[in-house]
Amino acid sequence: MSGYIYADNAATTKLDIDAFEAMKPYLLDYYGNVSQPYFFAKKPKVALKQARKTIAECIGAEPEEIFFTSGGSESDNWAIKRFAPFATDIRHIITSNIEHHAVLHSVESEKNYSKANVYYLKANEKGLIQKEDLERLLNRPRIAVATCESTLVSVMFANNEIGTIQPIEELAHITNEYGAVFHTDAVQAVGHIPIDVNRLGISLLSASAHKFNGPKGVGFLYSRRGIANLIDGGSQEMGMRAGTENVAAIVGMAVALKKNCEEMEVNTRKIKHLEQILLDTLDVSGLDYIRNGVNQLPGNISLSFADAEGEMLLHRLDLKKICISTGSACDSVNTQISHVIRAIGVPEKYANGTIRISLGKENTEAEVRTIADSIIAILKGGQ
Repeated sequence: MSGYIYADNAATTKLDIDAFEAMKPYLLDYYGNVSQPYFFAKKPKVALKQARKTIAECIGAEPEEIFFTSGGSESDNWAIKRFAPFATDIRHIITSNIEHHAVLHSVESEKNYSKANVYYLKANEKGLIQKEDLERLLNRPRIAVATCESTLVSVMFANNEIGTIQPIEELAHITNEYGAVFHTDAVQAVGHIPIDVNRLGISLLSASAHKFNGPKGVGFLYSRRGIANLIDGGSQEMGMRAGTENVAAIVGMAVALKKNCEEMEVNTRKIKHLEQILLDTLDVSGLDYIRNGVNQLPGNISLSFADAEGEMLLHRLDLKKICISTGSACDSVNTQISHVIRAIGVPEKYANGTIRISLGKENTEAEVRTIADSIIAILKGGQ
C-alpha cells in the first residue's frame, strides 16, 4: 500500500509476516484433511493441536477450552445463542448499550425467537459499565432465582469505537457470585492487553485473528464451562462445530497471537508514545475537540471535533492517502452518529465530528505527525 498511511488498526491489522510464512506450508504442501486417518494428515493434525495449545497459553486457558471459529462475530453468536442449551427456565441476558452489533443483534435475536428476557446496562459518559448497576440487575427477583444455565452477562472487554477498557474482573466476579455465566467480546483486547481468563473469572470469551495481525476469517471462542454445539455434521472441534478446519489460518492466528503477546510491552510503549505525539500536536493547534472514553486500549483514539463532520474528515483524509474511521468499521455504510457516541452522551456540538484513529505497531512518528497536521489543515484551512 505504497504512499498510504494506515491508521485504522481497530478495523483490521496487517498480516504479520511470520504468521504468513507459518501458513504457507499448510496451503501448499501439508494440505491434508486432519479428520483423515492416513499419514498425510498427521502433520496438519499436529499443527492444529499445537495451535490450540499456543492460543490457550496466551490467555491462561486449557487447550480443550478453545474452539476455532470464523471470527469474532461467529464467536459472539455462539456464546450468546448457545450458552444455555439445556435450560428449562426462561433465559435472562444482561448486556450493555455500547456492545458490538454482533452481540446486540444476537441478543435481540434471542429476545425475539427464544423469548429471553433482555436487560441493558448503560455506560456512563466515559464509556464505563458500573458494577453497582450489574449487581442491581442480578438482584432482581426473577433473575436472582435463575440457575447458572439460564442467565448470561455479556460485556465487551474493550470498546471498538472509543477504546474504553471495562472493569472485567469486577463484573465477572459479581456475575459468578450470583451463579450466572460471564461472556466478554474481547475482539479488540486479545493480543493487545494482558488477559488471563481464570484470574479474571471469565466463562466465555470471543476473539478474532485479524485484530492482532493474524489472517481474516478465523477466530476462536474460549469456553470454560462447556457449550452447545454450533454446527451439526462432523465431529470437528470436539463435536461442537462441524466442518473441515482451516488449518493454515488457525496456524497463522496462533503465531500472530503468540508474537503479539511476547512483544506486548514493547508494542504498547511505542504506540502510547505515538498517541501522545498525535494528541500534543492537535493540542498545540488550538482545535476544539474532546477525546472520548477513558483507560483506552493503546492507540485507540476517538476524537470529536466541534462543529465538524466526521464523514467529511474521513474523505478528505482519504484524498491525502490517510486511512481512519468515523467509528465502527462494521457500521461504515451508516453515516449517522453511532450508538456508542450517543450512549455516552457526546454533546451534539461535537458528536457529528467524531473520527477514530487507531494506531498499530507498524505506525511511525512521521506518520502520526502527518495525520495530525492533515487534520489541522482540513479543519483550520480547508485544505
